[in-house]
Amino acid sequence: DGSIPPELGQLPLKSLKLHGNKFQGPVPINSNNVNWLSTLEELWLFDNQLTGAIPVEVGSADRLLDLRLSSNRLMGTIPA
Repeated sequence: DGSIPPELGQLPLKSLKLHGNKFQGPVPINSNNVNWLSTLEELWLFDNQLTGAIPVEVGSADRLLDLRLSSNRLMGTIPA
């Protein structure tokens, strides 16, 4: 339970796999997460309790190859 700490977005991660942890709240990706947007290749957040819209910034993550967001309470489309 709890939320995903937005501070993770400041780390230059290639892979972040936080599935099945009952995280709540929004996906913490925004324009302040410069390192995530430029380095992240895998983002697995499926099987949590995340809510809200899928951040538009996901569409500008040039290296992102594997995005898994299923089994949450997210709404909207995946940004291109």
